[in-house]
Amino acid sequence: MRVLFWGTPDFAVPPLRALLGEGMDVCGVVTQPDKPTGRHRTLTPPPVKQVALDEGLPVYQPARAKDDDWFETLQSIHPDLSIVVAYGHILPKRVIDLPTHGTLNIHASLLPALRGAAPIQAAIREGRTETGVSIMRMVPALDAGPVLLTSTTPIADDETYGELQLRLSELGALAVIEAMALLEMGAATETPQNELLATYAPKVDRDTVRIDWTQPARAVSNAIRAYDPKPGAFSTLHGSDVKLFGPSPAPGVGLPGEVLATTPSLVIACGDGALALRDVQPAGKRRMPSEEWHRGRGIQVGDRLA
Repeated sequence: MRVLFWGTPDFAVPPLRALLGEGMDVCGVVTQPDKPTGRHRTLTPPPVKQVALDEGLPVYQPARAKDDDWFETLQSIHPDLSIVVAYGHILPKRVIDLPTHGTLNIHASLLPALRGAAPIQAAIREGRTETGVSIMRMVPALDAGPVLLTSTTPIADDETYGELQLRLSELGALAVIEAMALLEMGAATETPQNELLATYAPKVDRDTVRIDWTQPARAVSNAIRAYDPKPGAFSTLHGSDVKLFGPSPAPGVGLPGEVLATTPSLVIACGDGALALRDVQPAGKRRMPSEEWHRGRGIQVGDRLA
């Protein structure tokens, strides 16, 4: 079966490696165009592109998946199956339907819960104790196709987005191999999603990651872990942003956002309870232990984050 793989973020790398490791006939990798990154705006390829090049696979980077010239290229590739992993755009119906066996999508939630762009972050922020991956048949609507297979995993109390993303990408790699085996044997069962149970995880933006200190400590902790390591949940001190990481419960009472202690770790009051923060990243600086920031006179007891 000739497989065309679509993916962009780090999440897509383990599934691609799994397909290659199983000897699947990957006929090409579709990813988004290289993007400028860093202070010098250097053009940087998506991680899956480098994996594909290392394996000698054709790489396609269409500006838009709906363009006619790209569709003509797709027809010439003639895949039997497309597998999409966090590609970042909804594909048009003619692209989804072109492969003989259609298009499968690896989604990082237990559908129909948490459809959309940021299901891993949302699962942590909402305080869920369990999540997983769903292998679904792709349709033009957002993450709404029938599900072939799900695989669940618990979420640890202190797990960060980065840690959970890595585990789910590896779980998705195993699940998609199993789903493909079921398809080839004619044993796959496609279960329609219950639209009444659908929830959504919208794209993360600046407003999403700003910390609301009036929330209970547990909710603030969830929000901080949901965006660690990137983009990083942030607050403002003396007009400058600071990202915060590594929360844990701490004793203390104060106004929301008030600094209650700076050693051995930074302790901030919440609407109910307080949190100790292990690491910080002030604007324009590297991530560092919070006590180091205090020693550099970056923050003092009595300051208030907003």
